[in-house]
Amino acid sequence: MADFTNALEEAMLDWAFTTGSPTRPTAWYVGLYTTTPTADDGTGGTECSNTGYARQSVSWTRTSQTMNPSATVTFGPATEAWTQVVGFGIFSALTSGTLYAFEALTTARTLSNGDSATFATTDLSITLD
Repeated sequence: MADFTNALEEAMLDWAFTTGSPTRPTAWYVGLYTTTPTADDGTGGTECSNTGYARQSVSWTRTSQTMNPSATVTFGPATEAWTQVVGFGIFSALTSGTLYAFEALTTARTLSNGDSATFATTDLSITLD
């Protein structure tokens, strides 16, 4: 189960229990982390910054209480060896933007020069219990 940042939790509370109407992002991006962030709006985490890295645009498909990317998500190819990737985050923009959710990867990944990191749709799930 992914963790939500305070920004998403506050938006959900405003939508559900007040007359507030938070603005929904118009696009979603997956980013990779070399250290996992915290719920305090993503502080404490380190997003990957290696050469050849960029957040990837995603669309989502919902099944019951789980959201998955609609297609396989691929990062790279790396143009240098990347620092070990330990988690992923869901952002509202290609750069900067707001981090809304994050999760540790089941298995950390390290990319060598020329490698790509490919994630099946079920590798990047967001689930509510």
